[in-house]
Amino acid sequence: MKLVSFSLPDGRIRPGSLLEGTNLVIDLSAAGYADTLAVIVAGVTEPDPGITYPSFPRNKIRLHAPILNPPRIFAIGLNYKDHAIESGMAIPTTITGPGDPIILPVNSTQPDYEAEFAFVIGRGGYRISADEAMRHVYGYTNINDVSARDVQFASTQWSLSKCFPTFCPMGPAIVTADEIPDPHNLKISLSIDGEQLQNSNTRELVFKIPELIQYLSSITPLLPGDIVSTGTPPGVGLGRTPKRWLKPGETVTVTVEGLGSLTNPVIAE
Repeated sequence: MKLVSFSLPDGRIRPGSLLEGTNLVIDLSAAGYADTLAVIVAGVTEPDPGITYPSFPRNKIRLHAPILNPPRIFAIGLNYKDHAIESGMAIPTTITGPGDPIILPVNSTQPDYEAEFAFVIGRGGYRISADEAMRHVYGYTNINDVSARDVQFASTQWSLSKCFPTFCPMGPAIVTADEIPDPHNLKISLSIDGEQLQNSNTRELVFKIPELIQYLSSITPLLPGDIVSTGTPPGVGLGRTPKRWLKPGETVTVTVEGLGSLTNPVIAE
């Protein structure tokens, strides 16, 4: 199932399932779910065949970030071997939806892009073993982990550089784990105005999903709806010569194999 958040002209945001073959979105709130987090908590990976769901053409609805209220987002840094090399470092948010603009703040001159593959926790737990970890994954989604590099390196608090409004585009859907046979062998890329700037594969991840879940849950209990963004591959603006920052008027697209494409325009504040 491709889990989405969508709205009709009335503005109310509802949970839905994107039926790509028919280009329809069905309304999962008909089953009593208030939002996509409620769907995840319930462990639903397919619409109930016993329920009649209203359906809407894709061109009549607006997609939002697939989960608007995650308990937490964990951002993993330097988790692609080739990006760690590019950065010259040792290997160790603000959510918006598809089509929504990335707003470049006036107090940063070095806004950067980061294509990321993220997974969503379905079943929470504390001190989860690596062997059991994949049973706790609900699904996967795309993230563009936009970062203001001048803010990032002004202090040791890297998270501040990612906290500007609209700096966490996500979507277009959460694809349930049953639809992705091997999450560690997916092409991941980013392009700006059609020019490909990042191109890698999730097999390059230094720490795979089971290791990340084991480590994170050894520190804090993971909750349904928690999102773990697994890091970015090489090709970011910071690693280029000359450095390449986001500019107003550009359009950025993150594509992960099996998850679709996340496209956002870039505008000035």
